[in-house]
Parts: sequence; structure tokens; C-alpha cells
Amino acid sequence: MLLILRAIIVLIYSVLVCILGSVYCLFSPRNPSHVATFGHLFGRLSTVFGLKVEIRKPANAAHNGKCIYIANHQNNYDMVTASNIVQPRTVTVGKKSLLWIPFFGQIYWLTGNLLIDRENRAKAHGTIAQVVEAIKEKDISIWMFPEGTRSRGRGLLPFKTGAFHAAIAAGVPVVPICISTTSGKINLNRWNNGHVIVEMLEPVETSGYSKEQVREVAARCHELMKAKIEQLDAEVAQLDATKK
Repeated sequence: MLLILRAIIVLIYSVLVCILGSVYCLFSPRNPSHVATFGHLFGRLSTVFGLKVEIRKPANAAHNGKCIYIANHQNNYDMVTASNIVQPRTVTVGKKSLLWIPFFGQIYWLTGNLLIDRENRAKAHGTIAQVVEAIKEKDISIWMFPEGTRSRGRGLLPFKTGAFHAAIAAGVPVVPICISTTSGKINLNRWNNGHVIVEMLEPVETSGYSKEQVREVAARCHELMKAKIEQLDAEVAQLDATKK
């Protein structure tokens, strides 16, 4: 019963945000500032799922400037956890097919996110160049999931190098964002589904690295994130234990 109630609330809320948001964005279409605004609105759904999301950012996070944010990608709940920490003028890179999802696809495009054709290898090959160009010309930051797919309880998967190639080419830092494990911990028929911690780490500078050293940058970020996620999971376990 609780699951059905949550599904109804999420559906109504999401459709309203998408429709009203699309109308709002028509007055300034493709403005990258909209992504954070509507990301935070979707983040409010975390309470509907019985999650208490704690956001942690360095004191100087507002002054990161142009960068590439990377985050661990676990499941569909990332939409209501990670979205709470999206910074102003940060856009994501998504598949062109997202455009055809009713309501969501339209607001995804109107808010200024980048759409790429992953089915066309020739076009996909130029994705890094598109990202670099967008960072330089539009004065934006990019959010990417370097694992390339949802981990679904398998831990932090190996990183693909696209985000790091783009960071080095654009001359911007990489900012890791770590989300404590949610896979297997959320029961939609339970009121309280515990804590989730979303923490932004300090920027990892890419200046001084060449494209030949891209795997070194990726490995460094993977190591930092893996250690931090393990730390967050231990903290969440302790927090949830004290609530029982």
C-alpha cells in the first residue's frame, strides 16, 4: 500500500514539475542555470522515499569555477539523492533518446543539458570535443558518471576515461562527488529508509597532465572515491544503527 501511495505521489509531482518547468524554461530556453534549479526540485522526492539525504560540500565549493563533476552511479535513486548537490551552471551529458521520454525529455533539453548520439560511433567519438567546446564557450561545468553504467550493488566500477580526457583538454579540474550506498537498502513499503550522504570532494587538478596520462588521473580519482564511499557507508551504518 505504501509503495502504491509513493508511486502516485512521485508520478504526479514529476509530471507537474516537468510540465510547469518546461513552460518556465520557454522564457529562457537552454539556460544552464535551470539544471540545478530543477535538479534540486527532484531532490525533494527523497523524503517521499523515506530517505534522509545529507549534503556535504567544501567551504569554497561555490568558487570551483568551470570543472567536470564525476559521481558514482548506482541506480535510479541517484535522481533524488545526487541531484541535491548539483551546482549552478552545471549540465549533464545524456543520450539523445532521452528527448523522447514524455514530459522528462522536454525539460531535460530545455534546461540546457547536452544530448549525444551514442548509437552512432562516429558522432559519439566527438563527444569529448563537444564537452570541451561547451565548457569553454558556454562557461559551464559538466556532470558525468565515469562508470558509464549503473553499478547496481557491485561497488564502484572501473572508470571509462572520457570525463578525464575532457577535463585535461579543457584545462579544468575534476571534482569527485561520492554517494553512500543505496543499492539493496531501500524498501518502498517501509516508512524509513535511512540516511544517504552525498559528499563533494576537493577538486583534483588536471593542469600538468597530458592526454597520455589520462589513466593516471582516472586511477587517482577512483582511489579517492572508493575510499570515501567506504567511509560514508560505515558512517551511515552507524547512524542508522543508532536510530533503531
